[in-house]
Amino acid sequence: MKIILAAPRGFCAGVNMAIDSLDLTLQKFGPPVYVYHEIVHNQFVVKTFREKGAVFVDTIDEVPEGGVLLFSAHGVSPEIRKAAQARKLHALDATCPLVTKVHLEAIKYAKAGYTIILIGHEGHDEVLGTMGEAPEAIVLVEDEADVDRLEFEPGTQLAYLTQTTLSVDDAGRVIRRLRERFPEINSPPKDDICYATQNRQEAVKLLREDADVIVVLGSQNSSNSQRLKELAAEQGKRAMLVDGPQDLAVDQFSDDDRVLITAGASAPESVVQSTIDWLKENFDASVDTQVVREEDVQFPLPKPLRAFAAEQAAAK
Repeated sequence: MKIILAAPRGFCAGVNMAIDSLDLTLQKFGPPVYVYHEIVHNQFVVKTFREKGAVFVDTIDEVPEGGVLLFSAHGVSPEIRKAAQARKLHALDATCPLVTKVHLEAIKYAKAGYTIILIGHEGHDEVLGTMGEAPEAIVLVEDEADVDRLEFEPGTQLAYLTQTTLSVDDAGRVIRRLRERFPEINSPPKDDICYATQNRQEAVKLLREDADVIVVLGSQNSSNSQRLKELAAEQGKRAMLVDGPQDLAVDQFSDDDRVLITAGASAPESVVQSTIDWLKENFDASVDTQVVREEDVQFPLPKPLRAFAAEQAAAK
């Protein structure tokens, strides 16, 4: 067996920042630290933090008054921030800066009187946070059929934004349809889909031709991991999305398979390595790393944690 190991893969800068933020918050304040929704959409990461004393909640009411609360990488709406203030919570914000960028664009367009068409997945944490910035001004679409159903009064100023973790190809099709129906539609100066999502999708597109089967490491509720699996499955390729080697079976592979391995932006490298080890043990696999694009992006920690992080680093 030959393993084709895609690079880049796994954690992006936003996920690294969010995970570091939760680790430092637990060290600084001690457990329990409450997190609004999952810190990132990965079951291994969530389980690891639960064992350390993190408590993941779906409503602010679940956090005791005066408790320590971290907002996840996916961002939250102003309503959630106000609810946290009302409960006198010590809130820290680990929202990915690329998600914050979309929030700021939504605020800008809404203040300028635009109706915003948000391309994204209904119910996704990021979409809920973005729509909460200007709920009266945002319409959600998921695909071209949704675009075809849109109706606006003549003269309505329109702009579109996108969820950061979409398939580049899928978003492109929806955007083309929007431009066909509404030629004057406005768009942000820079693409909303995040660099890491695009890079991981690009790697799968370029490397899938040489693979018999593609294994995407990531959780089922991870939007960017699902998009990687969909890309991998194009052209009839065998593709699977799994949390780790525990979800694999020997009869899914052959001794002479060429297996492409990648990982969604919230999947840790330890899971990638344990999957490689499993394939080596069962199929005497060799590994060929294919670097499609280099990444060196880093995002700063939330301000309240920076001095503490520096102290911890100096103490080591």
